[in-house]
Amino acid sequence: MSDNIQKVTVLSKTTWTPNLFSFTVSRPDSFKFTAGQFVRLGVNPSQLQYYKQQNAAADNGHDESSNTALNEDIFRAYSIVSSPFDEVLEFFSIVIPDGAFTSQLQHLQVGDELLLNTMPFGFLTLARYQKPLPKDLWLLATGTGLAPFLSMLQDLKTWEDYEHIVLAYSARSMEELAYVEKIERLQEEFGSLVDNPATLIFIPIVTRESVEGALTERLPKLLLEGTLQARAGIELNIDSTHVMLCGNPDMVEDTKETLKSLGLVMNRRGEGNIAVENYW
Repeated sequence: MSDNIQKVTVLSKTTWTPNLFSFTVSRPDSFKFTAGQFVRLGVNPSQLQYYKQQNAAADNGHDESSNTALNEDIFRAYSIVSSPFDEVLEFFSIVIPDGAFTSQLQHLQVGDELLLNTMPFGFLTLARYQKPLPKDLWLLATGTGLAPFLSMLQDLKTWEDYEHIVLAYSARSMEELAYVEKIERLQEEFGSLVDNPATLIFIPIVTRESVEGALTERLPKLLLEGTLQARAGIELNIDSTHVMLCGNPDMVEDTKETLKSLGLVMNRRGEGNIAVENYW
């Protein structure tokens, strides 16, 4: 096993929908990361309690079908939900039925062990912005792409550096709009800890059902028509706006092109408005 790979223990699991769940694991003492970064998590399905219990039942004659699990370490990239200062690490996952990783990870139970590559990756961090200077931060997410933005919003420096933070979070249904209660507490729990904190503007978007208070169109259309800007009460401005995108690759690409058509530019070498993460 590589020196960068450490075992971590599952401490809790939250099921949002049959296809969405979150979990926390123990944090190695030496592990450090910047809000917005991701890590590689590993699972050996044969070591999960779920499969051990299945096989034990089969051996005892209670189940005629043996559920043999793959005895191999499988790794995937996961953005970190937690604050860089939390004592545990939290992750937000979708279940892909035929996916080699998430189809196994959905069976996690408290006490299971996972593998953590302690080398953090990624440049979807606020430190990448040098120009324009911080003023308005737009965080645009779909699905589990919310994860790195929750980490940023649990870092006091984010609240200190900006005047306005717009979090637009899109899901297909209200049921899939996870972490809403946590989001609604962020201003009080973190903004209240700094002088002159940013104002958080949370805009929920639900695209496949009508929900009171939520917008219904896809992010590119909401931006192009000015609906998102009107709801936020803030305009996009090349001289004051930072925009981060994370989520479904099609959304990221379409929204990126829409933002460029509105006059914003990609962030390169520290300058520019738009930043995306490409680890999907």
